[in-house]
Amino acid sequence: MSKMITENASEEFLHSLSNYCAIQGFVEDQFGLGLIARAVEEGISVIKPLGIMIFNMGGRPGQAVCERLFERRGLRINKLWQTKILQAADTDISALVEIEKNSPHRFEFFMGLVGDQPICARTAWAYAKAGGRISHALSVYSCQLRQPNQVKKIFEFLRNGFDDISSSLDLSFEDDSVADEKIPFLAHLTNVLKEISFFPYEQPAGSRRFRSLISAFMRTYHRIPLTADNIVVFPSRTVAIESALRLLSPRLAIVDEQLTRHLPRQWLTSLSIEKTEAAKTSEEDITVIEAPRQSDLMVELIKKLKPQVVVSGIAKFESVTSAAFEHLLDTTREIGSRLFLDISDHFELSSLPTSNGVLKYLAGTPLPSHAAIVCGLLKNQVYSDLEVAFVISEEATMFRALSKTLELLQGNTAIISQYYYGCLFHELLSFQLADRHPPAQRVGEKAKANEAIGSSSLASSVLYSAELSINETDESSLIHMDVDQSFLPITTPVKAAIFESFARQNIAESEIDVTSGIKQLVHCSYGFPSNGNTEFIYADCPVALFNKLVLCCIQEGGTFCFPAGSNGNYVSAAKFLKAKIINIQTNPEAGFKLTEKTLAGSLENVHKPWIYISGPTVNPTGLVYSNEEIKTLLAVCAKFGARVVLDTSFSGVEFDSKDYNGLDLGATMEKLSSNNPDFCVFLLGGLFFKMLTGGIKFGFLLLNQPSLVDAFHSFGGLSKPHSTIKYTLKKLLDLQEAKSGDLLNAIAEKKELLGSRYKHLKETLETSGWEVLEAQAGVSIVAKPSAYLGKNVKLKNGASTREIKLDDSNIREAMLLSTGLCINSAAWTGIPGYCRFTIALEESDFKRALDCITKFQSIIAN
Repeated sequence: MSKMITENASEEFLHSLSNYCAIQGFVEDQFGLGLIARAVEEGISVIKPLGIMIFNMGGRPGQAVCERLFERRGLRINKLWQTKILQAADTDISALVEIEKNSPHRFEFFMGLVGDQPICARTAWAYAKAGGRISHALSVYSCQLRQPNQVKKIFEFLRNGFDDISSSLDLSFEDDSVADEKIPFLAHLTNVLKEISFFPYEQPAGSRRFRSLISAFMRTYHRIPLTADNIVVFPSRTVAIESALRLLSPRLAIVDEQLTRHLPRQWLTSLSIEKTEAAKTSEEDITVIEAPRQSDLMVELIKKLKPQVVVSGIAKFESVTSAAFEHLLDTTREIGSRLFLDISDHFELSSLPTSNGVLKYLAGTPLPSHAAIVCGLLKNQVYSDLEVAFVISEEATMFRALSKTLELLQGNTAIISQYYYGCLFHELLSFQLADRHPPAQRVGEKAKANEAIGSSSLASSVLYSAELSINETDESSLIHMDVDQSFLPITTPVKAAIFESFARQNIAESEIDVTSGIKQLVHCSYGFPSNGNTEFIYADCPVALFNKLVLCCIQEGGTFCFPAGSNGNYVSAAKFLKAKIINIQTNPEAGFKLTEKTLAGSLENVHKPWIYISGPTVNPTGLVYSNEEIKTLLAVCAKFGARVVLDTSFSGVEFDSKDYNGLDLGATMEKLSSNNPDFCVFLLGGLFFKMLTGGIKFGFLLLNQPSLVDAFHSFGGLSKPHSTIKYTLKKLLDLQEAKSGDLLNAIAEKKELLGSRYKHLKETLETSGWEVLEAQAGVSIVAKPSAYLGKNVKLKNGASTREIKLDDSNIREAMLLSTGLCINSAAWTGIPGYCRFTIALEESDFKRALDCITKFQSIIAN
């Protein structure tokens, strides 16, 4: 424009330009409504919450387009007046004809001032050329914000660096109840993304805030005096039920027929009801019998079959009173069965919840020690496939065991899902007046239950010895160098993709299809071949996929082989699932990486070996396998007909990569597979370490062995990533493929930061008497506390003090109690003497961690 307009331009020329305005950067620009859109958004920022905006709107783009401009920005509209005006003779509408030619959109004109049937721009142009007069509508709209405070927050967030995604925002709703649910969550999400630079550490049992909101809802609406420590959060009720059954490992379980759909097929086809405890050896030990959803029939089955575990729903006609629940409680108490009652279908997130007999009972009576309540949150108005479940248990032992089982088998529950339902609970609690009445007194439990089944001896042993998360109180401020999560700042492209995934409506299937992007990624990064027979399987996190592979190994009668220096949680999970395991010794000279010699020596007498390789980046050591090293290891595996699980979950953040040029496995795998059909490689991965998204997880698995695809799917119960996560991931994969500067620069910065962190941590550890193994990549390193082994130290735990002699397994406890720093000991790393430290901490926590290491040195010295 500045080139077209000169100082002495004529008034006629300037008037001819007045029909147009410069592009404003809105989707509405294509209809000539960019300036109106800008005015609306500026209006939202300055108008008072109950204020009204009035717009005179030319109707050429069409009434639907004009009204959508307001509605998608969260405005309620009222058309006050409408007329028709003649189209100015000096306005050329050929540009509109061109738009119609290249798109399905049709503009709205009328023939003369009295015509009431709209015609398109092409017809109007032809009619005007032939001497006809054309007109268009002129409407006056009154616009008022729905949920003004929340809508203002959303637009404030978009103005601060997220303008690019404003075109994706859609706050138009036909149903007010949907608006009442979605708009507050989007406002909450903007607060979260604006105020936090990363998703904080949450206990595997679930976000303490979320669990506190659930317990507050139970107290406020149902008079049940629960606390956060009575509630464990699961990704879904299917996962909750399967986890409980794996923990308890009953000989026989009776499960409601409506809850068995996703349980392992082997449990539902086994008929080994008469097995004794001593005979329990295989995955098929658990036998599940389906039962109808009717309490009298369920009770009859329980009395006849005497199962160790009962998982029951409750029929709608029985849910109003507590009689059916009490009947189930009494029967399972007498038999000595453990009861899990599913109330998902009758639990309402509403300010006017309907009567619920189970919750009425719990208001007056504590939940017996042999019983737990399962509740899947399924009934949100906006995202039909977004599920979170929780289990209520008032028995502390069961709470702890379920939390640890969840951590081993699933990792944790997606934090964004907890935020979503947490927002709904918060809204409902904000609506309630503070209760000034004392809580109702509950009567004691009717009678003590016969001894109900507890965790299986194997499960108890594994959970006791595994180095899982440390349960911390609300007041504690532990520093976690023991968790596989990035606490580095979330990059702007990631925040934008997360928000857009929730703000959009009517997302097409192609917009959440991540398969082509992942196929491209694994081909470019690892040269991993995929074809029409390759199965792509997705889950909330890689650990869930890994555990299904362990079950496939067990079903095949195989042996899972872990190199010393593997992910300690994976090793514990394989033990928990009753896999046959061998450990492959690794050598310090090779940086505790697998070598051709150590691998071949270990596989000599192993039946049906499955080999776990963390690579190219090794977790926990941070070393990197070269392309030649991986090819050599695969050749050894092929010689023995081994299945290989190549875990790339921790790869993609190489901070010292001068000697690493990626993997190229295609030709090698093809050649080795043709020589030995039993040999195959499963590629396990997770993209959110590579994208450094700080807490949001996604796992993928590529299966190239058709015979194992059916076996894998037979185990069911996999918690799938929600469509919003897949949308976020696809956006990021597309940005990476397009070599978007913003994303690539952010990833490069994070790699540089991790390299700097590694140097600082290495220097501090070495100064404090540790031997550090050189690292090149990833988010963790290992070090040996050489100066401390064999030293005595006094530890204070609460009121008691005791003295211990330090070794490579109790140094974790010593550091925790004396400094508040959480690390993993040699029991976790599998490398004698070496502990693990993660480096992807928030900046201030990283500095505190370095201080803790120095402080520990001075404590030992004194």
